[in-house]
Amino acid sequence: MSTASKTPVTILTGFLGAGKTTLLNRILQEQHGQRIAVIENEFGETGIDGDLLIQGDEQIVEMNNGCICCTVRGDLVRILGELAQKQAAGQLRFDRVIIETTGLADPAPVAQTFFVEDAIYADYTLDAIITVVDAVHAMQQLDAHHEAQEQIGFADRILLSKTDLVAAEQVAQLQHRLMQINPRASIQPAHFGQTDLKQILDIDGFSLDAILAIEPDFLQDVAHSHDDEIRAFVFNTERPFDLAKLEVFLEAMIEIYGTQLLRYKGIVNAFNDPQRIVFQGVHMLMSGDHTTAWQAHEQRHSTLVFIGKDLPQARFEEGLQLCLV
Repeated sequence: MSTASKTPVTILTGFLGAGKTTLLNRILQEQHGQRIAVIENEFGETGIDGDLLIQGDEQIVEMNNGCICCTVRGDLVRILGELAQKQAAGQLRFDRVIIETTGLADPAPVAQTFFVEDAIYADYTLDAIITVVDAVHAMQQLDAHHEAQEQIGFADRILLSKTDLVAAEQVAQLQHRLMQINPRASIQPAHFGQTDLKQILDIDGFSLDAILAIEPDFLQDVAHSHDDEIRAFVFNTERPFDLAKLEVFLEAMIEIYGTQLLRYKGIVNAFNDPQRIVFQGVHMLMSGDHTTAWQAHEQRHSTLVFIGKDLPQARFEEGLQLCLV
């Protein structure tokens, strides 16, 4: 079937905290005239990235409680099928699909879906795999995690985030390593998601022949599992936080467990604060800011997600409880 009659799909990947959601928000805000269906996948049982996205006319579907490349891959096939059926029936209209994978995803089984599932192959074409790379932590992640290497190896475009936080020499060393892993992908900076969309959308960048050259069994079943040491847990509460106490507690936990904290993020309801506070971090690097105002009719709440290796969940939860008003 001609690809002109199919819906293009972009897979947006990159390790935990690289800046995928920031880039996706940049795409959704751009005046490109396209309607986009977004499929969000998060590793933990509760996702918050959907709440961080710009909410416009986009169709946003969240897939939680598993990784898109293994335990919930069947859900991906189902969701893509349902989107195509609704499009055909006139219930939805979208021009393209963007899949944002969890930072622990191996992109191979996700890409494989568009070639081995007949119903998906009939309706969709894989346009490109875009990989966002955290310039601060990439060297450490590439050393420690096979998934980070796979995300680079399958990339059609590589976007470097946080280059302003490291020396030019370190950026050059990272670029050299990335080119050794994947010489065919172009590498360009993306400061807070700022990049030329013409370089990442509708580029017809995915080459099955190139992938088969580096992974001959790509079209065969791919068994994939994650390191059991990596786990996610979520802290939910409708009681407001004492923001000063929360900041002190998080800083202390980051100081102690920063090397084990692969990713942490949250939406915080602070006492007497009319706005949501969003915080996120990777290892020792944390940031936070006010976002949208709480509406009078909505239930204010906080959701904090932590992903890491051998984290003492009970200790985190006890400390967070002590930070509540």
